[in-house]
Amino acid sequence: MWDFFVQGVGLALRLDTFFMMSAGLLLGILVGALPGFTTTMALAILLPISFFLDPLVGIPFLIGVTKGGIFGGSIPAILVSIPGTGASVATTFDGPALTKKGQSRKAMEMALYASVFGDTASDVITMLFIAPIALVALKFGPPELGAIILLSLVVITASATGVFVKGLIMLVIGLFFGLVGQDPLGGVSRFTFGLFDLRSGIPLLPMLIGVFALPEVFEAIERKGAAFLAGHVAGRQGDRLTLAEFRRCFRTILRSTGIGAAIGAIPGMGQVVAAMVGYTAAKNASPHPERFGKGELEGVAAAEAANNAVNGPTMVPLLTLGIPGDNVTAILLGAFIAHGLRPGPQLFQDQGALVFAILVAMVLANAMFLVLGYLTIPFFAKLVTIRKSLLLPLTVVFALTGAYVYQSSPFDLLLMVFFGVFGYVAKKLRFDVSPMVMGFILGPVLEYSLGQTLSLAQGDFLGFVFVDRPIASATLLATPVVTYLLWRRALRLRREQAARAAAAPAHEH
Repeated sequence: MWDFFVQGVGLALRLDTFFMMSAGLLLGILVGALPGFTTTMALAILLPISFFLDPLVGIPFLIGVTKGGIFGGSIPAILVSIPGTGASVATTFDGPALTKKGQSRKAMEMALYASVFGDTASDVITMLFIAPIALVALKFGPPELGAIILLSLVVITASATGVFVKGLIMLVIGLFFGLVGQDPLGGVSRFTFGLFDLRSGIPLLPMLIGVFALPEVFEAIERKGAAFLAGHVAGRQGDRLTLAEFRRCFRTILRSTGIGAAIGAIPGMGQVVAAMVGYTAAKNASPHPERFGKGELEGVAAAEAANNAVNGPTMVPLLTLGIPGDNVTAILLGAFIAHGLRPGPQLFQDQGALVFAILVAMVLANAMFLVLGYLTIPFFAKLVTIRKSLLLPLTVVFALTGAYVYQSSPFDLLLMVFFGVFGYVAKKLRFDVSPMVMGFILGPVLEYSLGQTLSLAQGDFLGFVFVDRPIASATLLATPVVTYLLWRRALRLRREQAARAAAAPAHEH
């Protein structure tokens, strides 16, 4: 593995890689600074650009979009109390209060520095631990991989927003979509409804663009392209962040970085959970918790360090097992596949230098992240006043182009529109599409692993899995227990939310 790392460092030090990562960072901050335009949406639309680039350029470009997008969401969260992305929800607790005090400049600089630190530390942690995890993953056979994928799907479904049963329904729908096409073992066509274009299955990119990008467009049209903000936005106001203020928040940044890194390694958790947990931990540990929510710099630091620290560890299950932990890594998985690289245990054996080159590029991107973020904050701070109606036509053009260039097939455009309508209806009915996407991506891998396991078992499936393969049996036995615990947790959270909603009107009176 050390040889792969040394080779990876040499491969990552390319001028075109640095240039495209910088472009990705700027585009990510741009999208993040626009409320309603999510990082996932930006990745889905910009994914086709990476197809025309070398993997060592295209994939770091998409990683740059991710890093920039998560930080960019903090700009409108601080200035106008509108989270640019879901990851910035916790930043709205203290950011706007700091803006009202005339300290928006301090808040945005703290968000930038905390983001860069959390991101860099988590990337380094990822590089240190990914090789041992990959070596363990290489020992896994079809039974172990299938059991882990099944458990991951349960965790991802339970971690989705909304009702647990709705998440399970979306998971089943995603698994069904994954069955369309040819049987991976027998080569028999199924669920194609006589359409030749579906014999090779539903293409990933049109589906991703459809469910993540088009519903945002449809909702904006429904609102008739209303302006993001009618009033005046204060730009970089007040003094700069001082070294003493950063040092005062450094312990909080360290704590949130650890929390974000731990949550990032768990499939399905993501930046929103990390930011909320990081913020809550900072408030509980503070000697002055009453200041939180009223303009506390530590609150901004805690949220931003935690949500950015998720970035690195989410690559661990993706690269070692081929399991995307969230929507962002699901799109990155599509990029790997489009470049002929299938994430999983074999990827480290076949393309170890390339994997480490991408990880090294992630670390180097943070240096550019710091410089570009600091220089462009004044410009991106003004974007919160741009009307969405001016950006919608451009978004539609990018979506149509991205879906078409994947296979140059007009049928892909129809699929994109179908999934766009599906995603829009799901959003209206409060169904989270994340389990559907994960089921679609991981379903074929699960099916193939099950088929191989049945073949290896030679008629004694239960004895082979539960006696001969202890890791697989332990994982399978843990799955119903984890499902029950997560269902109980989801039920408790729904009751607490209902109780808060019922108490709110009474409190107002």
